[in-house]
Amino acid sequence: MGRPASAPAMGARARSVDQPPVRARVPTMAFDHLLQPLRIGSVTVRNRLVMGAMHTRLETLDRPVERLVEFYRVRAAAEVGLILTGGFAPSPEGRMDPETAVLASVEDLERHGHRRICDAVHAEGGSIVLQILHAGRYAKVPECVGPSPRRARINAYAPRALATDEVWHLVEQFATTARLAVEGGYDGVEVMGSEGYLLNEFTSPRTNERTDEFGGDLEGRLRLPVEIVRSVRTALGPERVLVYRISAIDLVPDGLTGGEVLELARRVEAAGADIVNTGIGWHESAVPTIAASVPRAAWRFAVRRVKAAVGIPVVASNRFTTPADADAVLASGDADLVSMARPFLADAELARKTREGRVEQICPCIGCNQACLDAIFTDRAATCLVNPIAGRELDFRSPPPGPAGRRRVAVVGAGPAGLAYAVTAASRGHRVALYDSADSIGGQLDLARRVPGKAEFAELLRYYRGQLDRLGVTVTLGQRVDAAHVVAGGWDTVVVATGVTPRVPDIEGIEHPSVVSSLDVLSGRVEVGPRVAVIGAGGVGFDVAEFLLGDPAECLDAPLFLARWGVDETIGRPGGLLAEGRHSGRPVRPSPRPGDPASAREVTLLQRTPGRLGRTLGKSTGWILRARLAEAGLRELSGVTYERIDDAGLHYLLEGQTHVLPVDTVVVCAGQDSDRLLHEQLIAAGLEPVLVGGAHRAAGLDAAAAIDEATRAAYRL
Repeated sequence: MGRPASAPAMGARARSVDQPPVRARVPTMAFDHLLQPLRIGSVTVRNRLVMGAMHTRLETLDRPVERLVEFYRVRAAAEVGLILTGGFAPSPEGRMDPETAVLASVEDLERHGHRRICDAVHAEGGSIVLQILHAGRYAKVPECVGPSPRRARINAYAPRALATDEVWHLVEQFATTARLAVEGGYDGVEVMGSEGYLLNEFTSPRTNERTDEFGGDLEGRLRLPVEIVRSVRTALGPERVLVYRISAIDLVPDGLTGGEVLELARRVEAAGADIVNTGIGWHESAVPTIAASVPRAAWRFAVRRVKAAVGIPVVASNRFTTPADADAVLASGDADLVSMARPFLADAELARKTREGRVEQICPCIGCNQACLDAIFTDRAATCLVNPIAGRELDFRSPPPGPAGRRRVAVVGAGPAGLAYAVTAASRGHRVALYDSADSIGGQLDLARRVPGKAEFAELLRYYRGQLDRLGVTVTLGQRVDAAHVVAGGWDTVVVATGVTPRVPDIEGIEHPSVVSSLDVLSGRVEVGPRVAVIGAGGVGFDVAEFLLGDPAECLDAPLFLARWGVDETIGRPGGLLAEGRHSGRPVRPSPRPGDPASAREVTLLQRTPGRLGRTLGKSTGWILRARLAEAGLRELSGVTYERIDDAGLHYLLEGQTHVLPVDTVVVCAGQDSDRLLHEQLIAAGLEPVLVGGAHRAAGLDAAAAIDEATRAAYRL
């Protein structure tokens, strides 16, 4: 990955990187609200930052207990206030998947190293709460159960309806897990009642068709979570913390109304909950809740309602990514604590850096989901695109070299791989110089930030610019280097991160003036006409389509986002959904913006392969992009054979028939090849350069893989 990049000559003038980010830098703040401690029972939470529960699948890797101990210990040492673990099932049929851990016996307590985890967190002055999660009909196991036998569309298995006596037994199972958590040393438990898992399924008429005491009217549907909270409270005793995660807005048809949500909040408070943690939506919701396309703090209105209904502390969650966002919601009184999950993957030291006034050094969560949620949903262990050390702490334990081991390093190419290598190597004490032929750093990251819904990539570039400056990396931009200049530099190590070059397909007329590359379009170097054909429907092709048709304001403007997706901010309707919106298939057409060419543009996305377009998009985000583009009128064609490009447009063959697509611009997004010219020259000159990122492997490469490879290579230096 990375924009095709060669470096400036070694003697070229070094210049500062002055490209402004999309969002302004956060001013220095005291964060008085965020850093204030909070006493709950016998537990004093040292600040109002909560590391939200994350299902990491670290248990599927080698040395799973050691990895989990280190994962939590590092974040406790970095001063996070309260840690919520990933979910542990109270029974085998409640597991999220076959690998998910169950906590139902003393043997489970020992097997999964709970005492070791708690001891490690407490030794660092932290507090930790175990989440009890019964996945219900979302459990990807054949024996899954639910309130009724209705299968979730996101699960291949249909649940078996629990009998009444089994529901009462489930109450006991939650209490047993809570008692075991206390025995293991946890400061309390969180009962997961949100995101469409079992307790949420019992509360909603969408999934609860029961006629016994756990179904029917609201009283019956709220009975199970209330009984579980009451039973867990007894199991914990008065001193341990009991958190209940409530769905503040369901975002599914036939979900709870806002009034019903507040009634549940009041009842779990009366039953013994110490804290209400707010979740947003169900996993099957047709409204995005945590992707980068969701504006920051967009769900604050739902949290505010819960806070006003109860007298115990309330946690705000979903799309709070920075200390400034968190402090603002606390200062307003809309919440008492703020949960961040993925931001603690992006930077384990978020809390400490906040206290020390180093917020500009926090590596940002960009909400991409590529290496965390998308990994989980495809049966891999989570990590982070911007921080591949997350969840792999044991693999990055080598200490920085001493003075004798420090090296002079030249990194050629300032795309994702080059930036990651330069910053990592410099942070470990090496003297680094970074070169790129472009006038700004970033490569593919700089292109991505221009695509609507990916504005957070600008924050990553801001972070890298700051790190390069802080670590003393010499940055030289705007000129190319060749092997002779590199050899003349006498470097101890040379890293080639020159990225990729766009592949040019063998199509008659590919040199026609109407043909441009994705790089030309995303960089703004060319003017695109009103009728556009995009050749290639991979991630880059979809990015180009979104760039041409999308509204960049939507991911920054919460009211606009909520209106487009049909969200009822009063939550007066079931599930908080309006009759119209993208979720319903009846989109709210955006008002034309004066002078905006996207409002009148016609875009056709084509691919050679038959079948649905976008199958390689991110598991957790691709559907969002497809929904937005469908609303914008994107036309899709698959199974085509390209014949030629001429003044009439793009000629193609489909199902044996020749067609002509009359277009003004043809954008080629037909793959990429590694740019290894400099690497080959250096080898011919007798050097042994390090090859990383797209220059190493172009096929299937993304920013996550490039940054991971470069970070690991820098640790081996």
